Amino acid sequence: MSFSAVTDLAPQHIRDIAPYQPGKPVSELARELGLNEAHIIKLASNENPLGVSPKALAAMTAALSQQALYPDGNGFALKDVIANKFNVNHYNIVLGNGSNDILEFAARTFLTPADSAVYSQHAFAVYPLAVKSVGARGIEVPAQNFGHDLDAMLAAIEPNTRLMFIANPNNPTGTFIDAALLYAALKKVPANVLVVMDEAYTEYLPRHLRVDTAGWIKVFPNLVISRTFSKAYGLAGLRVGYGLAHPDVVGLMNRVRQPFNVNSLAQTAAAAALLDNDFLERSFLVNEQGMAQMLTGFAALKLTHIPSFGNFVCIKIGARGGGAGAVFQTLLKAGIIVRPIASYGMPDYLRISIGTKDENAKFLTALQTALES
Repeated sequence: MSFSAVTDLAPQHIRDIAPYQPGKPVSELARELGLNEAHIIKLASNENPLGVSPKALAAMTAALSQQALYPDGNGFALKDVIANKFNVNHYNIVLGNGSNDILEFAARTFLTPADSAVYSQHAFAVYPLAVKSVGARGIEVPAQNFGHDLDAMLAAIEPNTRLMFIANPNNPTGTFIDAALLYAALKKVPANVLVVMDEAYTEYLPRHLRVDTAGWIKVFPNLVISRTFSKAYGLAGLRVGYGLAHPDVVGLMNRVRQPFNVNSLAQTAAAAALLDNDFLERSFLVNEQGMAQMLTGFAALKLTHIPSFGNFVCIKIGARGGGAGAVFQTLLKAGIIVRPIASYGMPDYLRISIGTKDENAKFLTALQTALES
């Protein structure tokens, strides 16, 4: 059998998928350019610059000796902390290997090749990947000011639409939908369309914009809220997230969930991180201060940006420094990794994660040099 014949064994909708491109790892850049890993600054993947929650680290250390045993396949201890913190029940919670797992569960549970799903232009790349992986059709709705146009998304729903993805705040653009507008839109979604509301960055919202969206699952049985421990909680390397939904929806999603999909250390660390309020507050403040530092620096460099409500910000490079791709490469040579987002239909932009004060300052200095080269 030839290689082409082996490839042909996969269905066409799988062969048509362009794989997700993650941010470049520090180790890879060090190997490529012969740089010292310790001197590389990564501002590409929206990770927490403070590292891991101290309480999570202590809990993982205490649990190391138990790793010969399978994890709790039901995740009771972690669900218990989630339930208490957000006033939901265990049967409202599904655990995932990162919040990506929750997005995949939704697609695999509720979509067939005869169905369609709605999502916004410039939204998280995993939405179309999850839809295409099951052979369903994606309906991409043009963005409004780089964010979700809820009216247009509602109008795009077809008779065979079964899913709608909404990221709030949105990645990669950082835009935010006011809770009142979002709630009003949810009331207009047909009952036979499941809405997946991706809240990966909700912990970074300013206090006056925070709303108890977890309570919305009691109002909307067709709502799934997806959250992660990879960002504000500093556990990106462990891959752990969760979904909140009506118990019937959770029950169905659990049918496609792999056994033991969240490992023991991830469950232990996530439960401890949820209780580490001091770390979460510090993470919020460092991001708030870092965002202000970045925006001041962009203004000095006469760069425009998309107002962001996450722990990252998109800046428009345009033709300066040879364009966004060239500036990205120049920054790499300086040992700084950011995220080009041409694959999101934004070739003139770079997405920058907020780092520590020192990391932000070094990036801004390197960016000035790159723009002038």
